[in-house]
Amino acid sequence: MAESAVTDDMRASIGVEGPETISEVTSTGCRLFARAVGHTDLIFYDREAAHQRGYRDIVAPPGFLGSPVFRPGERAEMGGQPPLKTPFRRILNGGTTYEYFEPLCAGDVVHSRSKVTEYQERQGSIGPMLITFRETSYVRSDGILVAKMYGNLINY
Repeated sequence: MAESAVTDDMRASIGVEGPETISEVTSTGCRLFARAVGHTDLIFYDREAAHQRGYRDIVAPPGFLGSPVFRPGERAEMGGQPPLKTPFRRILNGGTTYEYFEPLCAGDVVHSRSKVTEYQERQGSIGPMLITFRETSYVRSDGILVAKMYGNLINY
């Protein structure tokens, strides 16, 4: 059997949250994302339409959880954590799903943290693969959990 690509350091990282990322939900961001993915519901574009439907402001469309706040001179790693050190040279997004608990609206600030939940090794048609499963929690600045993202990356 081949040697495992999952190191002791990687095993120790399971369940450990990475650094926090702060994102802002802006009306422009909501509108641009909604337009880019083809949403036509006015709650994603018009403040008055959102108010009439009971929302605080323009609603963030599904899949848009704000834009990370950019700070010159700071380097942000993917998912808030440094990339894995593996023997593989290629990486592929294996899928992403979202679970929503509360709507996000323009003006919200979101704090997110990611953690690795599992590593799986498999044999693919072109050789060995390492699948890394991650979970990211998104908490509005008022402390309310608004969403969770579940995703996996495939190194091969």
